[in-house]
Amino acid sequence: MSLWDVALQRRFEHAKRRFDLHLSFASAAPRLVLYGPSGAGKSQTLKCIAGLTRPDAGHVRLKGQALFDAAARIDVPARERGLAYVFQDYALFPHLTVLQNIAFGLQRGWRNPSRESRDAAVERWLRAFELEPVARHYPEQLSGGQRQRTALARALVAEPRALLLDEPFAALDPALRGRLRDELADLQSRLAIPLLLITHDPDDVKRFGDAVLELREGRLVEPAAVAA
Repeated sequence: MSLWDVALQRRFEHAKRRFDLHLSFASAAPRLVLYGPSGAGKSQTLKCIAGLTRPDAGHVRLKGQALFDAAARIDVPARERGLAYVFQDYALFPHLTVLQNIAFGLQRGWRNPSRESRDAAVERWLRAFELEPVARHYPEQLSGGQRQRTALARALVAEPRALLLDEPFAALDPALRGRLRDELADLQSRLAIPLLLITHDPDDVKRFGDAVLELREGRLVEPAAVAA
């Protein structure tokens, strides 16, 4: 059985410009990379899988379970899909501390977690990502690496079924990227959590590409031609 079974059709129209996303793939790879230039449709694909954007047609299945199926009228809400989504800019709440940002991953509503929250799962990820010294800091007080770790901790605290990453290293300086790639690769191996990563960086592909799909202008290119 494939881990991912995805077929998507979605038309986007903005300012008289039309963009058609039309792709289909199945993969059992624990680390799947969707690779391509900016504007290829990578982020839109990830949002359709996550349930943040509704496709016009097609399906999204994870381990055989339908998360979306237009023909069967199945559309599981994003919050109930069990997928952790880490945005390119990390999307941390600026008015919440590191501890509160992580705790937000356990919230069912939109109420802010308490500054004094001491949930065991939150404490676990503070330790795992060495964020205990900055637990009471706000995002603007953090380094790029600390912000990324906070975003990953918030994504993982609810024990998701899979991790979706949107250009996770693009906002980091080159010296930090290599180290955090290694940290993420080690974490994914230890947790054995499926990872779907989108990128335009060949170095990300080399590190995480158990399987690689190349996307250009809303279509998959086969075979993937990754720059050396």
